[in-house]
Amino acid sequence: EAKKALAEATALREKEAAVYAKESSEHKTNIAALSKAIGALEKGATGFLQTSAAARLRQLTIDMELSAADRDILSAFLSTGSSQQYAPQSGQITGILKQMHETMETDLADMTAAEEEAIKNFE
Repeated sequence: EAKKALAEATALREKEAAVYAKESSEHKTNIAALSKAIGALEKGATGFLQTSAAARLRQLTIDMELSAADRDILSAFLSTGSSQQYAPQSGQITGILKQMHETMETDLADMTAAEEEAIKNFE
């Protein structure tokens, strides 16, 4: 009976660890893409919209919880083809991206703390 319970607990912990690994990896990828986007926009870099970071941002505008206004602004920016064409609102876009970045970092920290607690409780 005890061996069965331990095996079930171990299987559950392994499943939780796998979910954490996948989600934390996605968050780290998204945070890196947001960092690149923010840096590129703050430097006024052209050609950013043709990068993999911009492609990741396009996906984030779909997947992440955003206000309709923020989603529309980012979608319009990401579909212009050139960051220079959208320069008048680049400050607002950078602000939205910084907020997304902060949210992702907070989520990752919370997720990591929960995983560390789960590991501690399992041991």
